[in-house]
Amino acid sequence: MSGQAELKFIRSHFSDPLPPPMRTSGIFHWARENLFSSVFNSVLTILILFGLYQVIPGMIDRLIITAVWTANSSKDCNAELLGHPVGVCWGFVNAHWGYFVFGQYPEHLRWRPELFFVLEALGLAWLLVPSIPRKDWAMIYFFIIFPIVAFFLLNGSETLGLTPVQTHFWGGFLVSIVIGTVGIVISVPVGILLALGRRSHMPVARSASVVMIEFIRGVPLITVLFMANVMFPLFVPEGWRPDPLLRVLVGVALFFSAYMAETVRGGLQAIPRGQYEAAQALGLSYWQMMVKIILPQALKIVIPGIVNNFIGLLKDTTLVAIVNIFDFLKVIEASLNNPVWRLSQRLATDHRH
Repeated sequence: MSGQAELKFIRSHFSDPLPPPMRTSGIFHWARENLFSSVFNSVLTILILFGLYQVIPGMIDRLIITAVWTANSSKDCNAELLGHPVGVCWGFVNAHWGYFVFGQYPEHLRWRPELFFVLEALGLAWLLVPSIPRKDWAMIYFFIIFPIVAFFLLNGSETLGLTPVQTHFWGGFLVSIVIGTVGIVISVPVGILLALGRRSHMPVARSASVVMIEFIRGVPLITVLFMANVMFPLFVPEGWRPDPLLRVLVGVALFFSAYMAETVRGGLQAIPRGQYEAAQALGLSYWQMMVKIILPQALKIVIPGIVNNFIGLLKDTTLVAIVNIFDFLKVIEASLNNPVWRLSQRLATDHRH
């Protein structure tokens, strides 16, 4: 290089400072991106906030501030008799809380349904929380071990030193959860078997599965419960009549098994034919192919449908009230008909007149 070359890359002056970058985290950024990202979203957010402003203060007043937390009768919750505004009568809930949850289950034995709730919550958490390992053991626990333990825990067994408790003492939230749990535990495996049977090449298995699925899905759950609890005892001898709650459990389980079968069948139809052919090329038997390759993929596809069935099952447990099973809705109705509360309400009406 000859001479002195001019250094063109050296700055002769500094550039103007740039503004700081916008925050990409925090509550203000989240609100800007999700609540005020456009004019329409901004207007909608403001309207929703205004609606909450109109509703929430009144709810807090009725639910907490003016609520009655202890009460022995409806007189303690009557605004005209007390001379001041009265909100929610939580005293009524506190007075009947044990009845709402356990029905007439003996009070000194209620630790058993409480333990049942804990064991079920552990099983559900084990199944649903992704970070908890060994889902295979979780399925064995929830679908095999837990039902057996729950049966002896709730029903009792003199051999195990547990006082037997007849099912007509069960009620409230306990019955609703038992019906929902039994429906879930039975409908999943039975529904899978019915779905496989409907797609089977064996005429007997296919025909039996189709008849059962279509027959059960062709009638409402109320009809199934009515037939199980009212009509079925008329066709069997007196000594052969099973427990009323057992008849309801069988009816609910069969009803939702049929719907679960159609849900699972949709997942099986979504699996490409190449998956079956690849499994057969590996020399896998029919059950090995289904358990290890086909069913895991099919069940993953229809998870939303399975969850919908579970939600519908839990909601439909209130229908057992029509066959005189004291579920959560039925015990609330019975508590509202308590003579003490009804008599107090009548006295308040007479005082007003």
